[in-house]
Amino acid sequence: MGKSTNPPDSGDGEGIEPVDLRKALEERYLAYALSTIMHRALPDVRDGLKPVHRRIMHAMRLLRLEPGQRFSKSAAIVGDVMGKFHPHGDQSIYDALARLAQDFSVRYPLVDGQGNFGNIDGDSPAAMRYTEARMTVAATDLLEGITEDAVDFRPTYNEENEEPTVLPGAFPNLLANGSTGIAVGMATSIPPHNAFEVCNAALKLIDNPDAAVSELMSHSADDGLVQGPDFPTGGIVVDNRAAILDAYETGRGGFRLRARWETEDQGRGTWVIVVTEIPYLVQKSKLIEKIADLLVNKRLPLLEDVRDESDENIRLVLAPKSRTVEPALLMESLFKLTELETRFRLDMNVLSRGKVPNVLSLKGVLQEWLDHRKEVLVRRSRHRLAEIERRLEILGGFLIAFLNIDEVIRIIRFEDEPKKVMIARWSLTDVQAEAILNLRLRALHKLEEIEIRKEFDALTAEKDEIEKLLASDRKQWQAVRWQVEQTRDRYSPDKNQDLNQRRTTFADAPEHDDNDIHHAMVEKEPVTIVVSEKGWLRAMRGHLADFSALTFKEGDKLKLAFHAQTTDRLIVFTTGGKFYTIGADRLPGGRGHGEPIRIIVDMENDADIVTAFVHDPARKLLVASHEGYGFVVAEQEVVANTRKGKQVMNVKSPDEAARLIFVSGDHVAIVGENRKLLVFPLEQLPEMARGKGVRLQRYKDGGIADIKTFAMADGLTWVDSADRTFTKTRDELAEWLGERAAAGRMAPKGFPRTGRFGS
Repeated sequence: MGKSTNPPDSGDGEGIEPVDLRKALEERYLAYALSTIMHRALPDVRDGLKPVHRRIMHAMRLLRLEPGQRFSKSAAIVGDVMGKFHPHGDQSIYDALARLAQDFSVRYPLVDGQGNFGNIDGDSPAAMRYTEARMTVAATDLLEGITEDAVDFRPTYNEENEEPTVLPGAFPNLLANGSTGIAVGMATSIPPHNAFEVCNAALKLIDNPDAAVSELMSHSADDGLVQGPDFPTGGIVVDNRAAILDAYETGRGGFRLRARWETEDQGRGTWVIVVTEIPYLVQKSKLIEKIADLLVNKRLPLLEDVRDESDENIRLVLAPKSRTVEPALLMESLFKLTELETRFRLDMNVLSRGKVPNVLSLKGVLQEWLDHRKEVLVRRSRHRLAEIERRLEILGGFLIAFLNIDEVIRIIRFEDEPKKVMIARWSLTDVQAEAILNLRLRALHKLEEIEIRKEFDALTAEKDEIEKLLASDRKQWQAVRWQVEQTRDRYSPDKNQDLNQRRTTFADAPEHDDNDIHHAMVEKEPVTIVVSEKGWLRAMRGHLADFSALTFKEGDKLKLAFHAQTTDRLIVFTTGGKFYTIGADRLPGGRGHGEPIRIIVDMENDADIVTAFVHDPARKLLVASHEGYGFVVAEQEVVANTRKGKQVMNVKSPDEAARLIFVSGDHVAIVGENRKLLVFPLEQLPEMARGKGVRLQRYKDGGIADIKTFAMADGLTWVDSADRTFTKTRDELAEWLGERAAAGRMAPKGFPRTGRFGS
């Protein structure tokens, strides 16, 4: 018979308690969110560690894996951490331990690894049974004083052991090694920094608690203050100083990080680019794979080949197509398309005081670390004071015993309860009497008495110093300052240049014309741009001479076609007064009918294409609406950087943008649908970046038919339906010359019936 699924009390359902599902989900999700924030994803501002890292450090200390001592199998460390402190998967623990040993992942490794702990190519570490580990000096700095009641301990998950809630943290680990993590509703992203600079900034904050963030930072290495991130893989930060300062003041921002490169002369005028440092957290193998893919797809026309010649040091060789290529321009195209340039986010979201998630500034992080160091100092001092007092109590008993040694021996030999007799005779404490009874005979030598008096006097003096320290806030900060100086000196660039020298430098990004960079990223080939009446776009290979053979979807036909290069940017003007910018290389090829423009850009459904053309920043445009309003705009002002386009001409329904022409000459000729022609000086039109414009010609009914600019000295020309060209001089145009916004007069005899100046 199977087990019953009913409650044990009865089968009538009275033992079932109804629960509000929404309330239950909210409570449980909140508990999960808090657990993630507090015990997994966010680091503690005081020691810069998450629980798993803290438990690894604590377990390694208990295993006595100090620097210079023996290594232990990683599997043994992981097993100890998992069995006693961290009840999660062994692989997650090993991944955390391995990362602490990777000098390309952490600026100051906390684990000294022996064996294969992975590499910058993205290869995984060897299995934990093959690798060995021990602590580094930085790890021992984090643990310094942990046995001296420096921090609180709490029961482990099974309450069989104890673990520290935080480490003493003499090493400024949060900023020095950084941290990343994603919690529920919040995340943290802190880049690594130079420990020497962090300690100097902390010392400045001790000296001046009111110092602003700008006073804790420096523009040069001469001051020794925080300049910005110092990534383990080096690289160059190319953000301006104002943006960097703002990020550290608010606790939020980001850094543009670029690879470090140089040109290497190959002789006979040839050269290659050698990349020696790549951005932080970028896998070298995937980076090379991406560059190779771009080469195959002809997205890097200036690059011939990429080679990986790395050994222990990074060495990526980039060979240009020709010696005439500009190295900086080639690198700009690579920065745009690959992870040779990345952006590292700064989000200093940490557990403040180990409990409250909070976004802190650089000053806030340093202040909380210093406050923690002061608290550790006070706790260790009190612990030492209690030890001294216990020792002084015992030494006081020893001195009484030495002064009365014969009587002590007699009491021990002949009394039934010597302890009670001695306590009554010399007013000893229980501890003192017990210590005298445990005294060895060899310690009764005269020299031992002298040593005890020396120790007593020394401990008495130390006790006085500690009591003065505990009574004075100023002395406590002086002691913290001395400790921070000791840490700073250990991580001075003069001590260990390989580890402590700043690796990441700062520079301004070189200025290059966007067009030049665009050309460097696209293979230059001739194409014919085809635009249909219904707004379908395509780019046919080559420069077609005959457009009559082009095919379109049923009901559609050719609107316009023109020659271009794949490196060109196309400008599209719509009836809504918006301009859109499209790279010619982004258009679909000649097979098929192309793509609707609304797939390529975010164009309104009620808008249509007025015209399209190849961008030339040197030109000026004249835009006009159907009702006869218009103005001149520089072509460089209409370039749109997003899919949404750029609103340049403001039109309200039922009016719409109707004409766009390239400005030349000194006069404007405009003709309406009523066939009235008006000619006026171009100078009467304003040049604007955006607006409705001014009235060009006044109409009772209808709107604009066509508009043209021309040089009066050359005359006004038009072409009729028979392809005959007519030219009117100033004298012949006298009756049509007027002021802007006039109605004009009927077009002269011979003007095309279409109302257009062209055929």
